[in-house]
Amino acid sequence: MRLHVVSDVHGAVEDLARAADGADVFICLGDLILFLDYDDPGQGIFADLFGAADARRFVELRTANRFGEAHEFSAGLWARIQGDRREVMSEHVDRQYARLFEAMPAGYLTYGNVDVPALWPRHVRDHHVVLDGQVIEIGGLRFGFVGGGLVSAMRTPYEISDDDFGAKVAALGTVDVLCSHIPPAVPELTYDVVARRFETGSSALLTAIRETQPRLVLHGHVHQPLVPRMRIGRTECINVGHFRARRRPYVLQW
Repeated sequence: MRLHVVSDVHGAVEDLARAADGADVFICLGDLILFLDYDDPGQGIFADLFGAADARRFVELRTANRFGEAHEFSAGLWARIQGDRREVMSEHVDRQYARLFEAMPAGYLTYGNVDVPALWPRHVRDHHVVLDGQVIEIGGLRFGFVGGGLVSAMRTPYEISDDDFGAKVAALGTVDVLCSHIPPAVPELTYDVVARRFETGSSALLTAIRETQPRLVLHGHVHQPLVPRMRIGRTECINVGHFRARRRPYVLQW
């Protein structure tokens, strides 16, 4: 069995279309939308709306962890936009989703923290299986899926409370492979060495790992992790990589 896993696609449509080549099974752990490109501020929805210069300033504030100033700066830019903010954002997200889901290989999908679950039904195809707090069997192994992220200073679209996220983790029970967009709350797995900050990890995931010891935990979310993989007891936790930067899937075989 050959499994290809991607996370943090962030608009990489052409490479996404080839991500399942040679695979028996394909999994996507979310963050399809490109809202803001930290490497190239001229790309993404923010730049489309406000221009590359303002996008670059917004990136500078965020990377300096000046989130309050970044929010005020963004609010000022939005005040210039005609029309309802939600409708404007939905139109831009819809356009990206239309291209992304057309390119998306057949497989199993869950949400990232920058995804908008309410818009997925318009674009998901018959060969896509969306899982969030659910378990399936792949190649004789039980795979559990938990989508979304936790509340953070970034204020991304699909952030939920610790209790709600923990309930989805608990619903999985014992699995062989635990697939989540965000990592467990372990400093080495949550620290981004380029952004120079800790991303938000899940304590509920960490508890489930310690108590049930799945073979593997697969996650994304942290684009440049201090440690891309580590063991917690018998469980190996693996960051499958920032797909927009890597342009290739993480491959597992058994």
